[in-house]
Amino acid sequence: MTGRTHDLAAFTALMGTIAYTPIPHITLATGIVAFGANMVGGLAPDIDQPTAHFYRNERGGFFAAKLITPLLGGHRYISHSLIGLFIFGFVANEVLKLTSSVLIVNQTVVWWAFMIGFISHLVMDLFTEEGIPLLFPIPIRFGFPPLRALRPKTGGVVEKSFVFPMLLLINVYLFYSHYKVFLHFLKSLS
Repeated sequence: MTGRTHDLAAFTALMGTIAYTPIPHITLATGIVAFGANMVGGLAPDIDQPTAHFYRNERGGFFAAKLITPLLGGHRYISHSLIGLFIFGFVANEVLKLTSSVLIVNQTVVWWAFMIGFISHLVMDLFTEEGIPLLFPIPIRFGFPPLRALRPKTGGVVEKSFVFPMLLLINVYLFYSHYKVFLHFLKSLS
């Protein structure tokens, strides 16, 4: 999936979480940081790709890509597996601990927002023709549907004309059917 689709999928997963689970009272700062963490989490598995937005938008990104990408084995290897999920979750937790004296927010909520975005990325990539090595280092790529020929190509017509609009419709449905939950959530931000 493209970065745009991953962003929308991470947002949709976060909105679904807010709609269907009780969210603790959080501050406005926590809400803003959690939203940002969700967006970063939605794109984080693609840090293994030298052309990722992370590298193009930062100074020295080209050099960072040359160092990090080989460590992760290339595109859609470690960072697109359960091992990668645990590694990124651990690193995100450690980064939050390091910033706890500066960034005064609910660290648990921010961490979960990051992880929801990260997991949404893995789920969306299960639907691409390449699939993902979920059980890395076992060299089996998982995808849905199981037949590779039936899975859409990244950035292809199916993604642009079906997957992305479907995610938009899911968001419309969530906001429409859980309007009071979202309104209460927004009012409770202080």
